[in-house]
Amino acid sequence: MPAEVFHALVFWLPAFLFSTTVHEAAHAWTALRLGDPTAYLGGQVSLSPWPHVRRSPIGMLVIPLVTSLTQGWTMGWAHAPYDPAWADRYPRRAAIMSLAGPLGNLAIALAAFALIQAGLLLGAFEPPQHATVQHLVSNAMPPDAMQLGDFLAEGLSVLVALNVLLFAFNLLPLPPLDGASVFTLLLPAKAARSVRSAVSAPGLSFVGIITAWRLFPALTAPVLGLVVKMLYPGK
Repeated sequence: MPAEVFHALVFWLPAFLFSTTVHEAAHAWTALRLGDPTAYLGGQVSLSPWPHVRRSPIGMLVIPLVTSLTQGWTMGWAHAPYDPAWADRYPRRAAIMSLAGPLGNLAIALAAFALIQAGLLLGAFEPPQHATVQHLVSNAMPPDAMQLGDFLAEGLSVLVALNVLLFAFNLLPLPPLDGASVFTLLLPAKAARSVRSAVSAPGLSFVGIITAWRLFPALTAPVLGLVVKMLYPGK
């Protein structure tokens, strides 16, 4: 099996499925707790990827698989449904629901980051010669544990990098990304309703996606650079 196919199928695609499932399940669970059972009734308060794949097969499987195999990283999308009438009546609750998804990604990134730091402290990992999205650390285990060490180093690196980027990307204040709704937490309820109504226009969402796609490459280097500095503050 070619190396790029191995990395795509073993690390990037599973990490994307897990991370996106957590993201959407966080949206769905938060909405349920705040009074909207729409996503819950659709089975999306679940850490199984299947309900999310069933709703968004192109975004959850086709595009992630293609980008994993061709780009060296994974891109895709999913969507947890919600009741627009509920969101209009309770704009702050809807904004909190939107924030829950990126916070799910942040939680995964922090957990994987903590495991990497533990590995560095225990001597299982070491700084790489050149940090990349899938090599934030290198294996330092003895030869009899080399394969396990390589797997853990790359798997945790991908989880940190992917989820930090998902967190940052989804908080861009552009529709239809979560950040467009999260932004309304800063506004009075009446203004929040007006903003939600404006950003829900399909044409504006298309413009937002194109703009976010163009901005995303500019975010990647500084965001990952910050992660590397946090891992190796003395370097």
